[in-house]
Amino acid sequence: MTDPLVIFDVALALAIVALAVAALSVRDLFAMIVLFVVFGLLSALAWVRLSAPDVALAEAAIGAGVTGALLLKTLHHLRYVSGTLGQQAAYGVTPLTPVPIGVTLANAIFCGLITLGLAVAYLGAPAAGPGFDALVAEAMPRSGVDHPVTGVLLNFRAYDTLMEVVVLLAAVVAVWQIERGVSDAPAPVLGEVWQGFARLALPATVVVGTYLLWVGAEAPGGAFQGGAVLAAVGLLLLLTRAYVPQPTHRGIARGAFVLGTGVFALVALLVASGGRVAFEYPLEHAKTLILLIEGMVTISIAVTLAALFHGREPVAQTKGGRDDT
Repeated sequence: MTDPLVIFDVALALAIVALAVAALSVRDLFAMIVLFVVFGLLSALAWVRLSAPDVALAEAAIGAGVTGALLLKTLHHLRYVSGTLGQQAAYGVTPLTPVPIGVTLANAIFCGLITLGLAVAYLGAPAAGPGFDALVAEAMPRSGVDHPVTGVLLNFRAYDTLMEVVVLLAAVVAVWQIERGVSDAPAPVLGEVWQGFARLALPATVVVGTYLLWVGAEAPGGAFQGGAVLAAVGLLLLLTRAYVPQPTHRGIARGAFVLGTGVFALVALLVASGGRVAFEYPLEHAKTLILLIEGMVTISIAVTLAALFHGREPVAQTKGGRDDT
Protein backbone atom coordinates (compact mmCIF):
# COMPACT_ATOMS: atom_id res chain seq x y z
CA MET A 1 0.00 0.00 0.00
CA THR A 2 1.33 3.44 -0.97
CA ASP A 3 2.22 5.70 1.91
CA PRO A 4 -0.31 8.60 1.98
CA LEU A 5 2.55 11.01 2.79
CA VAL A 6 4.29 10.03 -0.45
CA ILE A 7 1.15 10.92 -2.39
CA PHE A 8 0.96 14.20 -0.47
CA ASP A 9 4.62 15.02 -1.22
CA VAL A 10 4.18 14.31 -4.93
CA ALA A 11 1.04 16.47 -5.07
CA LEU A 12 2.84 19.24 -3.16
CA ALA A 13 5.82 19.15 -5.54
CA LEU A 14 3.56 19.28 -8.61
CA ALA A 15 1.55 22.15 -7.11
CA ILE A 16 4.74 24.15 -6.44
CA VAL A 17 5.95 23.67 -10.02
CA ALA A 18 2.50 24.55 -11.41
CA LEU A 19 2.33 27.72 -9.30
CA ALA A 20 5.83 28.76 -10.40
CA VAL A 21 4.90 28.35 -14.08
CA ALA A 22 1.59 30.18 -13.58
CA ALA A 23 3.25 33.08 -11.73
CA LEU A 24 5.71 33.53 -14.60
CA SER A 25 3.17 33.25 -17.40
CA VAL A 26 0.10 35.11 -16.10
CA ARG A 27 -0.43 38.60 -17.54
CA ASP A 28 -2.36 40.11 -14.64
CA LEU A 29 0.22 41.53 -12.22
CA PHE A 30 -2.08 41.29 -9.20
CA ALA A 31 -2.80 37.65 -9.97
CA MET A 32 0.93 37.06 -10.36
CA ILE A 33 1.59 38.43 -6.86
CA VAL A 34 -1.17 36.28 -5.36
CA LEU A 35 0.29 33.20 -7.07
CA PHE A 36 3.74 34.13 -5.78
CA VAL A 37 2.47 34.38 -2.18
CA VAL A 38 0.73 30.99 -2.46
CA PHE A 39 3.93 29.60 -4.00
CA GLY A 40 5.86 30.85 -0.96
CA LEU A 41 3.42 29.28 1.48
CA LEU A 42 3.57 25.89 -0.27
CA SER A 43 7.37 26.16 -0.40
CA ALA A 44 7.36 26.69 3.37
CA LEU A 45 5.25 23.55 3.73
CA ALA A 46 7.73 21.68 1.53
CA TRP A 47 10.60 22.74 3.84
CA VAL A 48 8.60 21.38 6.78
CA ARG A 49 8.29 18.06 4.98
CA LEU A 50 12.08 18.15 4.45
CA SER A 51 12.54 18.53 8.24
CA ALA A 52 13.90 22.08 7.92
CA PRO A 53 11.56 24.14 10.14
CA ASP A 54 14.03 27.06 10.34
CA VAL A 55 14.00 27.48 6.56
CA ALA A 56 10.22 27.02 6.55
CA LEU A 57 9.76 29.85 9.06
CA ALA A 58 12.01 32.15 7.03
CA GLU A 59 10.22 31.27 3.79
CA ALA A 60 6.76 31.88 5.26
CA ALA A 61 7.72 35.16 6.94
CA ILE A 62 10.04 36.66 4.31
CA GLY A 63 9.45 34.75 1.07
CA ALA A 64 5.67 34.89 1.22
CA GLY A 65 4.77 37.56 3.77
CA VAL A 66 7.15 40.51 3.54
CA THR A 67 8.07 39.96 -0.12
CA GLY A 68 4.40 39.70 -1.05
CA ALA A 69 3.75 43.01 0.70
CA LEU A 70 6.67 44.62 -1.14
CA LEU A 71 5.33 43.40 -4.49
CA LEU A 72 1.85 44.74 -3.72
CA LYS A 73 3.34 48.11 -2.75
CA THR A 74 5.31 48.15 -6.02
CA LEU A 75 2.17 47.35 -8.03
CA HIS A 76 0.32 50.17 -6.26
CA HIS A 77 3.11 52.57 -7.22
CA LEU A 78 3.21 51.36 -10.85
CA ARG A 79 -0.54 51.88 -11.21
CA TYR A 80 -0.16 55.37 -9.79
CA VAL A 81 2.64 56.23 -12.25
CA SER A 82 0.71 54.78 -15.21
CA GLY A 83 -2.47 56.66 -14.24
CA THR A 84 -4.55 53.49 -13.75
CA LEU A 85 -4.78 53.72 -9.95
CA GLY A 86 -8.43 53.57 -8.90
CA GLN A 87 -9.68 52.88 -12.43
CA GLN A 88 -11.69 49.80 -13.31
CA ALA A 89 -8.97 48.76 -15.75
CA ALA A 90 -6.53 48.55 -12.88
CA TYR A 91 -8.30 45.44 -11.63
CA GLY A 92 -7.98 43.63 -14.91
CA VAL A 93 -4.89 42.95 -16.93
CA THR A 94 -2.34 45.65 -16.21
CA PRO A 95 -0.85 47.17 -19.41
CA LEU A 96 2.75 46.06 -19.83
CA THR A 97 5.53 47.91 -21.63
CA PRO A 98 7.29 45.60 -24.13
CA VAL A 99 10.67 44.48 -22.85
CA PRO A 100 13.56 45.06 -25.31
CA ILE A 101 14.75 41.84 -26.93
CA GLY A 102 18.30 42.48 -25.71
CA VAL A 103 17.15 42.57 -22.07
CA THR A 104 15.14 39.38 -22.53
CA LEU A 105 18.10 37.64 -24.17
CA ALA A 106 20.51 38.76 -21.44
CA ASN A 107 18.15 37.51 -18.72
CA ALA A 108 17.76 34.19 -20.51
CA ILE A 109 21.54 33.78 -20.75
CA PHE A 110 22.10 34.60 -17.07
CA CYS A 111 19.31 32.25 -15.98
CA GLY A 112 20.76 29.52 -18.20
CA LEU A 113 24.23 29.97 -16.71
CA ILE A 114 22.86 29.82 -13.16
CA THR A 115 20.86 26.69 -13.98
CA LEU A 116 23.91 25.11 -15.60
CA GLY A 117 26.07 25.93 -12.57
CA LEU A 118 23.52 24.40 -10.19
CA ALA A 119 23.28 21.28 -12.35
CA VAL A 120 27.06 20.87 -12.44
CA ALA A 121 27.28 21.34 -8.66
CA TYR A 122 24.50 18.83 -8.07
CA LEU A 123 25.89 16.19 -10.42
CA GLY A 124 29.42 16.66 -9.04
CA ALA A 125 28.37 16.25 -5.41
CA PRO A 126 29.04 12.86 -3.78
CA ALA A 127 25.98 10.61 -3.84
CA ALA A 128 26.25 9.57 -0.20
CA GLY A 129 28.84 11.78 1.44
CA PRO A 130 29.21 11.92 5.22
CA GLY A 131 28.29 15.62 5.33
CA PHE A 132 29.13 17.86 8.25
CA ASP A 133 26.67 16.43 10.79
CA ALA A 134 29.36 14.74 12.85
CA LEU A 135 31.60 17.83 12.86
CA VAL A 136 28.72 20.10 13.89
CA ALA A 137 27.63 17.73 16.65
CA GLU A 138 31.21 17.53 17.95
CA ALA A 139 31.59 21.33 18.04
CA MET A 140 28.15 22.15 19.50
CA PRO A 141 29.27 22.02 23.18
CA ARG A 142 31.67 24.90 22.41
CA SER A 143 29.18 26.96 20.40
CA GLY A 144 27.29 28.47 23.33
CA VAL A 145 23.86 27.39 22.04
CA ASP A 146 21.91 24.15 21.87
CA HIS A 147 20.31 24.45 18.43
CA PRO A 148 22.65 23.35 15.59
CA VAL A 149 21.21 25.79 13.02
CA THR A 150 21.88 28.77 15.29
CA GLY A 151 25.32 27.39 16.05
CA VAL A 152 26.13 27.17 12.35
CA LEU A 153 24.73 30.60 11.48
CA LEU A 154 26.21 32.59 14.37
CA ASN A 155 29.35 30.60 15.14
CA PHE A 156 30.64 28.21 12.49
CA ARG A 157 29.78 30.35 9.43
CA ALA A 158 29.20 33.72 11.03
CA TYR A 159 30.92 35.56 8.16
CA ASP A 160 28.16 34.46 5.76
CA THR A 161 25.46 35.57 8.18
CA LEU A 162 27.18 38.95 8.61
CA MET A 163 27.20 39.43 4.85
CA GLU A 164 23.47 38.65 4.69
CA VAL A 165 22.84 41.47 7.15
CA VAL A 166 25.08 43.76 5.07
CA VAL A 167 23.01 42.92 1.95
CA LEU A 168 19.86 44.16 3.71
CA LEU A 169 21.68 47.33 4.73
CA ALA A 170 22.84 47.91 1.15
CA ALA A 171 19.28 47.32 -0.12
CA VAL A 172 17.70 50.02 2.04
CA VAL A 173 20.50 52.47 1.18
CA ALA A 174 19.89 51.83 -2.53
CA VAL A 175 16.11 52.24 -2.19
CA TRP A 176 16.43 55.52 -0.30
CA GLN A 177 18.80 56.85 -2.96
CA ILE A 178 16.74 55.71 -5.95
CA GLU A 179 13.39 56.93 -4.64
CA ARG A 180 14.63 60.47 -4.02
CA GLY A 181 13.62 61.35 -7.58
CA VAL A 182 10.55 59.15 -7.91
CA SER A 183 7.03 60.49 -7.42
CA ASP A 184 5.30 59.18 -4.32
CA ALA A 185 2.01 57.29 -4.75
CA PRO A 186 -0.68 58.07 -2.18
CA ALA A 187 -1.20 55.34 0.40
CA PRO A 188 -4.45 53.37 0.05
CA VAL A 189 -7.24 54.36 2.40
CA LEU A 190 -7.99 51.51 4.79
CA GLY A 191 -11.29 51.09 6.58
CA GLU A 192 -12.22 50.43 10.19
CA VAL A 193 -11.77 46.67 9.76
CA TRP A 194 -8.03 47.21 9.28
CA GLN A 195 -7.87 49.41 12.36
CA GLY A 196 -9.55 46.77 14.49
CA PHE A 197 -7.42 44.01 13.05
CA ALA A 198 -4.26 45.98 13.81
CA ARG A 199 -5.28 46.53 17.42
CA LEU A 200 -5.75 42.78 17.87
CA ALA A 201 -2.80 41.56 15.80
CA LEU A 202 -0.03 43.96 16.79
CA PRO A 203 0.45 42.83 20.42
CA ALA A 204 0.34 39.15 19.44
CA THR A 205 2.79 39.72 16.58
CA VAL A 206 5.27 41.45 18.89
CA VAL A 207 5.10 38.52 21.32
CA VAL A 208 5.55 35.95 18.53
CA GLY A 209 8.51 37.81 17.00
CA THR A 210 10.24 38.19 20.35
CA TYR A 211 9.62 34.54 21.17
CA LEU A 212 11.11 33.40 17.85
CA LEU A 213 14.23 35.44 18.61
CA TRP A 214 14.63 34.04 22.14
CA VAL A 215 13.85 30.40 21.31
CA GLY A 216 16.37 30.36 18.45
CA ALA A 217 19.18 29.32 20.82
CA GLU A 218 17.59 25.94 21.41
CA ALA A 219 14.84 25.43 18.80
CA PRO A 220 13.83 26.64 15.30
CA GLY A 221 13.78 30.44 15.22
CA GLY A 222 16.32 33.24 15.48
CA ALA A 223 17.04 36.73 14.23
CA PHE A 224 15.81 36.46 10.64
CA GLN A 225 12.55 34.74 11.55
CA GLY A 226 11.87 37.02 14.53
CA GLY A 227 12.91 40.13 12.56
CA ALA A 228 10.58 39.27 9.68
CA VAL A 229 7.63 38.79 12.04
CA LEU A 230 8.40 42.07 13.83
CA ALA A 231 8.64 43.75 10.40
CA ALA A 232 5.00 42.80 9.93
CA VAL A 233 4.28 45.05 12.91
CA GLY A 234 5.91 47.93 11.04
CA LEU A 235 3.90 47.15 7.91
CA LEU A 236 0.64 47.22 9.87
CA LEU A 237 1.60 50.49 11.53
CA LEU A 238 2.37 52.03 8.13
CA LEU A 239 -0.76 50.69 6.44
CA THR A 240 -3.10 51.86 9.20
CA ARG A 241 -1.31 55.23 9.48
CA ALA A 242 -0.78 54.54 13.19
CA TYR A 243 2.79 55.58 12.47
CA VAL A 244 3.82 58.07 9.78
CA PRO A 245 7.60 58.44 9.26
CA GLN A 246 8.82 61.97 9.91
CA PRO A 247 12.05 63.70 8.76
CA THR A 248 13.13 63.95 12.39
CA HIS A 249 13.07 60.15 12.62
CA ARG A 250 15.74 59.64 9.94
CA GLY A 251 18.58 59.55 12.45
CA ILE A 252 16.90 56.84 14.51
CA ALA A 253 16.12 54.83 11.37
CA ARG A 254 19.67 55.06 10.09
CA GLY A 255 20.98 53.97 13.49
CA ALA A 256 18.64 50.96 13.46
CA PHE A 257 19.74 50.03 9.94
CA VAL A 258 23.42 49.76 10.91
CA LEU A 259 22.87 48.47 14.46
CA GLY A 260 22.96 44.78 13.58
CA THR A 261 25.92 45.06 11.23
CA GLY A 262 27.84 47.29 13.64
CA VAL A 263 27.36 45.08 16.70
CA PHE A 264 28.07 41.94 14.65
CA ALA A 265 31.38 43.36 13.37
CA LEU A 266 32.29 44.87 16.74
CA VAL A 267 31.93 41.52 18.50
CA ALA A 268 34.17 39.91 15.87
CA LEU A 269 36.84 42.58 16.36
CA LEU A 270 36.69 42.33 20.15
CA VAL A 271 37.01 38.55 20.05
CA ALA A 272 39.90 38.77 17.58
CA SER A 273 41.67 41.36 19.72
CA GLY A 274 41.78 38.84 22.56
CA GLY A 275 44.07 36.53 20.65
CA ARG A 276 41.28 34.40 19.16
CA VAL A 277 39.96 33.92 15.66
CA ALA A 278 37.07 36.27 14.83
CA PHE A 279 33.76 34.79 16.07
CA GLU A 280 35.63 32.23 18.19
CA TYR A 281 33.62 33.27 21.23
CA PRO A 282 34.99 32.51 24.72
CA LEU A 283 32.93 29.60 26.00
CA GLU A 284 31.80 31.40 29.16
CA HIS A 285 30.48 34.36 27.13
CA ALA A 286 29.41 32.60 23.92
CA LYS A 287 25.66 32.46 24.61
CA THR A 288 25.58 36.08 25.81
CA LEU A 289 27.44 37.33 22.74
CA ILE A 290 25.28 35.32 20.34
CA LEU A 291 22.10 36.56 22.02
CA LEU A 292 23.42 40.14 21.82
CA ILE A 293 24.15 39.75 18.10
CA GLU A 294 20.79 38.10 17.42
CA GLY A 295 18.90 40.79 19.31
CA MET A 296 20.56 43.69 17.48
CA VAL A 297 20.27 41.95 14.11
CA THR A 298 16.57 41.33 14.77
CA ILE A 299 16.00 45.06 15.30
CA SER A 300 17.90 45.91 12.11
CA ILE A 301 16.03 43.32 10.05
CA ALA A 302 12.62 44.47 11.32
CA VAL A 303 13.30 48.17 10.74
CA THR A 304 15.00 47.57 7.37
CA LEU A 305 12.18 45.43 5.97
CA ALA A 306 9.59 47.94 7.13
CA ALA A 307 11.63 50.76 5.55
CA LEU A 308 11.85 48.83 2.28
CA PHE A 309 8.06 48.57 2.30
CA HIS A 310 7.66 52.28 2.98
CA GLY A 311 10.27 53.00 0.32
CA ARG A 312 10.84 56.70 0.45
CA GLU A 313 13.20 58.36 2.91
CA PRO A 314 11.12 60.81 4.98
CA VAL A 315 12.19 64.33 4.00
CA ALA A 316 10.99 67.79 4.89
CA GLN A 317 8.78 69.65 2.45
CA THR A 318 9.51 73.27 1.58
CA LYS A 319 7.67 75.83 -0.50
CA GLY A 320 10.26 75.59 -3.22
CA GLY A 321 10.19 71.81 -3.33
CA ARG A 322 11.68 68.98 -1.39
CA ASP A 323 14.50 69.29 1.11
CA ASP A 324 16.70 66.26 0.61
CA THR A 325 19.25 67.11 3.23
